[in-house]
Amino acid sequence: MFIIKLDATDSTNTYLKDMASVAMPKDYTVVVAEQQTSGRGQMGTQWDAEIGKNLTVSVFKKFANFKVENQFYISMAVSLAICKALKSFKIPKLYIKWPNDILSANQKICGILIENVIKNNKFKGCIIGFGLNVNQKFFNDLPRASSMSLLTGIIYNKDEVLSKILNALQFYFKMLESHKYEELKTQYERLLFRKGKPSTFKCVNNKTFSGIIQGISETGKLVLWMEDDVVKTFDLKEVTLLY
Repeated sequence: MFIIKLDATDSTNTYLKDMASVAMPKDYTVVVAEQQTSGRGQMGTQWDAEIGKNLTVSVFKKFANFKVENQFYISMAVSLAICKALKSFKIPKLYIKWPNDILSANQKICGILIENVIKNNKFKGCIIGFGLNVNQKFFNDLPRASSMSLLTGIIYNKDEVLSKILNALQFYFKMLESHKYEELKTQYERLLFRKGKPSTFKCVNNKTFSGIIQGISETGKLVLWMEDDVVKTFDLKEVTLLY
C-alpha cells in the first residue's frame, strides 16, 4: 500500500481524482487527511468532522475487466470491510443502512462515498472515500451521529483503526475479485438495517409510505414489500428510509 498523509485538503476523494486525471495511481493508494475543508457524502451532502479526531480517508482500487453493472458489489465489499474492522474493536450492534451508511444500533458512525474512475470510456477502478467518527465526543445538531469512543468509552489509535480497515478491505476485495457475489450479498443483507421490520419511507415528492425491507436486488436497488402485498424495487434517488 502507498499511504499519503495530509494535514488538510478539500476532499481526499478529490485529491485522488486529481491524481488519476494525470496518471493512474497505484493499486491501494491511500490518502488520509487530518482535516477536510469540503468533505462530501452521498447525494452531495457535506461530511463534517472535528479536526484530528476522526478518520477521513480515500482509497484507490484498480479493477481489471470489471463489469460496471456489478458495481454495487464494490459498495457491499466496502461496507462489510468496515463492519468487520469495527467488530474487532467491539463496536456493538453494527448495521448497514442502505446503501452504505454504517450504524451502531441506530446511530451513524461512518459514511461512505464511492466514485468511479473512467478513462477512454472504460471503467478503470474506483475511489473509496469514508469518514469514520473515531474519537469525536460532540455532534452539534446531529442527534443520530456517534463515534467509536462515545460508544465504548475508549480513546482509539487512529492508525490502528485504519490498518484494520485496510486489511479488511483487502480481504473483501479478494472475495470480489474471486466473483463470490452471492456470498457478499448474503453477508450484506444479514447486516441490513431494519430488514424484515415495518418501516416508513419518503419518496422524492416528500410523500411517505410503509414497507418492509426484503433485501437488495443484484444491482443494489432496495427491495420492499409494500402494504398491498406487492414487491417493488427502489433506486437510491427514489426513496429514503425514515428512522
